[in-house]
Amino acid sequence: MTVRQATVADLDILVPLFDGYRQFYRQPSEPDRVRTFLRDRFAHNQSVIFVAEQDGAPVGFTQLYPSFTSAGLGRIFVLNDLFVDPAARRTGAGAALLEAAAEYGRRVGALRLVLSTEVTNMAAQALYERLGWKRNSDFHAYQLGL
Repeated sequence: MTVRQATVADLDILVPLFDGYRQFYRQPSEPDRVRTFLRDRFAHNQSVIFVAEQDGAPVGFTQLYPSFTSAGLGRIFVLNDLFVDPAARRTGAGAALLEAAAEYGRRVGALRLVLSTEVTNMAAQALYERLGWKRNSDFHAYQLGL
């Protein structure tokens, strides 16, 4: 298993993974929109994407969005997306992607990574907790649809 930072040249391998991720969250398959979305993130330096490959084949990705903490006066990253192709699950790809994201955050001086997942996604929660992620019990998350 290898993990590396993706570039815009990786769009062709990222689109099917990202489309699969969206379908996991009950969204329609829209590869053209996915390509545009990812191309825009690269073009505007709005995210950092890592891709996991096994025997040279792409099997997963994670995407970090830069943000800041006002209270902590520093940089953080929102780990918004993590996906491993179902055929490659339980191979260590998810853990390798999370470790690459954490190492990147440390390297650029971020204070922390944050993520959220569905309350029913027990497999992901077990992985996060196994790797030292802590569930936040101090804050409630809210959102406002626009």
